[in-house]
Amino acid sequence: MSEGITVEPAGATSVVWLDRPDCGNAFTSAMQIELHRQLELLDADESVRVIVVTGRGRHFSTGADMEPGGANFAFDDEQHRSARAELAQRPRPWRLRTPVIGALNGSAVGIGLTFPMQWDIRIVNEAAKYGFVFTRRGLIPEQNSLWLLPRLVGFGRSLELLLSGRIFSGAQAKEYGLATEALPGTEVLPHALQIADEIAKNTAPAAVGVTKALAYELLGENDREAAFYREWEAFRWLGRQDDAAEGVASFLEHRPPNFTLSKHIPIPTSDRGWTPDE
Repeated sequence: MSEGITVEPAGATSVVWLDRPDCGNAFTSAMQIELHRQLELLDADESVRVIVVTGRGRHFSTGADMEPGGANFAFDDEQHRSARAELAQRPRPWRLRTPVIGALNGSAVGIGLTFPMQWDIRIVNEAAKYGFVFTRRGLIPEQNSLWLLPRLVGFGRSLELLLSGRIFSGAQAKEYGLATEALPGTEVLPHALQIADEIAKNTAPAAVGVTKALAYELLGENDREAAFYREWEAFRWLGRQDDAAEGVASFLEHRPPNFTLSKHIPIPTSDRGWTPDE
């Protein structure tokens, strides 16, 4: 374990544990850096098809560690300036080509919830408590949540959750659209691993990586025609790659596919001037 983060390989899936159960898996600055570092390392590993992040113990994460030596909110000392510089060098989760699944086994508030909102799929504990509690601490929501939450749950619902900072249940998180599934706590991680296994066994790494990259790119595209052509060009390009032929052949021959392309395959810049890396 390093800085409260533990990584356990599980075949083509790697499980990242928030591993400070005695502190409710509360985030220190060092823990934030280590989490991002491990996500980057796992994404660079071609053998890792899916990343699952979960919490050790009762909680997923109780937010920022406000104890001495933890992650206070001043952000003006040397430690936090160094942490900000380090985090700025790490790719955002939506820039990773590997799917990241949040298995929120227990309660999550503050940064303990806004971190998972940056990931691709979220499974929550139906009985646990969740909340964007920032306004109740004299702060504004962070980690891109002001941009993302309205796109997930609608503008009205997002303002109600963000302005009030109220606590809601995992069952409500599913109802609002924050999570794809709300399950009993003991079923959260197994279900996340089941989804990961489905991806790892049945999909092409390149196709998944390109799908994720374009999905996030096109969130920022307001021109529907531009989005249509960007998607169509990428579809035609990927259809000419070896994995597309292998996908059809394996289906017709009733055998597992042998996909060979990298999840980091470069996506050609559109001839209309768009590129997912800009």
